[in-house]
Amino acid sequence: MTANGSIWRWLKFSAVGAVGVAAQLAALGIFHGLLRLDYLTATALAVEAAVLHNFAWHDRWTWRDRTGPRGGAAARLVRFNLSAGLVSLLTNLALMRWLVGTHHAPYLTANLASIAAASMVNFLVGDLFIFRGPKHPTM
Repeated sequence: MTANGSIWRWLKFSAVGAVGVAAQLAALGIFHGLLRLDYLTATALAVEAAVLHNFAWHDRWTWRDRTGPRGGAAARLVRFNLSAGLVSLLTNLALMRWLVGTHHAPYLTANLASIAAASMVNFLVGDLFIFRGPKHPTM
C-alpha cells in the first residue's frame, strides 16, 4: 500500500471510529444513565455495541479491499472481537475503574479518554491482523 493509501485508510478508520465513539457514548448513557446499570457493566455493554458497529463499517468500507474469502465475515468478526474488541474492552474497563472508581471522574468524560487510549492499537490490530492483505513475495 502506498503512503497515500495508508493515510486514506487511517482517515476512514478515524471516521468510523468517530461515529463509533458516539455510538459507545450513547449506549453508555442508556445503560448507565437511564437503565442505572453499574458503570463497569454498562461500559462493557457499550464497548461491545461500538465494536459491532465499527466492525460492520470497517468490513464494508475501511478494509473493503481486503475482505476476500479468508474465512468470511463471521471469521473476521470473531477475529475483530478477540483482538480489537478485547483491546477496547480491557482498556475501557481498566481506565474507567481507575478514572471513575478511584478519581471520581464523570463517566462519559472518562469513557472518552478510554476510547482514545485504545484507538491507535486498534488501528494496528485491524490493519496487521484482522484485515491483513495478501502476503507479497519477497525479492
